[in-house]
Amino acid sequence: MENYEPIFNITPEILTTVYEIAADLERIDIIREKTLTPQLRKENRIKTIHSSLWIEANSLTLEQVTDIVEGKQVIGPVKDILEVKNAITAYDELLDCNPYNEKDLLRQHGLLMHGLVDNAGKYRNAGVGVFEGNVPIHVAPPHSQVPVLMRQLLHWVKTAKLPQVVKSCLFHYEFEYIHPFMDGNGRMGRMWQTLLLYQENPVFAWLPIETIVAHNQQEYYRAIRRSTHHNNSGIFAAFMLSAIKKATAEFKEKYNRGEIKGIEEKNVGVNVGVNVGVKNDVLNEILTIIQRNPKVTAKEIADLLGKATRTIERNLKKLREDGIIIRKGSDKSGQWIIKN
Repeated sequence: MENYEPIFNITPEILTTVYEIAADLERIDIIREKTLTPQLRKENRIKTIHSSLWIEANSLTLEQVTDIVEGKQVIGPVKDILEVKNAITAYDELLDCNPYNEKDLLRQHGLLMHGLVDNAGKYRNAGVGVFEGNVPIHVAPPHSQVPVLMRQLLHWVKTAKLPQVVKSCLFHYEFEYIHPFMDGNGRMGRMWQTLLLYQENPVFAWLPIETIVAHNQQEYYRAIRRSTHHNNSGIFAAFMLSAIKKATAEFKEKYNRGEIKGIEEKNVGVNVGVNVGVKNDVLNEILTIIQRNPKVTAKEIADLLGKATRTIERNLKKLREDGIIIRKGSDKSGQWIIKN
């Protein structure tokens, strides 16, 4: 496989921001063990979905997106409602994906764009460009090159010797440059960067970085244009790193002001996970919920975590196979027992 080599400059500004993000993450990791809860992650996931779709001109409010997540009926444009429902499904499955796997990427696009485009989950089969009015500001590579370019890009982001947070930003720009799909490239690029960041530190599941991007939408698009014009994806990386830094800093500030609080028995899940040797965040969260309510069902856990029921069932199966939990009684009226 030929190498894909993004062209970029690592500036002192980029290095400084990377160091500042790393310092923030150390502090947030301490906070996470004390106060972060599934409910908080659910709230931030709602903000992420709303912000990413708002960038793409979706008209639904944050309150309407929340209602859809909670299964309530919402009055609004059919297309906008479908975009939200698709995004909920896609983000439910996201953290189970391999960020370097092409099949996972195509599948996620299929979930995200289901019923919105004819070729959801497939690379584009025609040329595309980005226009401002009638003026083309970017003409993407020919569609015949897309499969090879995407495989090379996924290989590069997996193997490049750079900090993961930097690679995720460079990937985001290169993804938009290739423009692999007929539609949905913006929301896919942002979602896949979230997955790449999650590989670095699970705390990114709690940080609605896309909300920062949405609040700076014009700067976001300007950074993409400038990177293309100057043939330097480092320009876009600097912008995205600043957005990530702002998200981590705001989280710390809200915690220090007492605006971020957990719920009862805040650290139960961590203690249970440590005691039984579980290091996976999702499994720990499931154990937290079981500890509080041994009679909880898979669907109830899925609702609390904002995940698909089948994802929770798969994780429950793993916990049972590993001998960490057992089920006493029937699926309907029984209860879970955490083995010590």
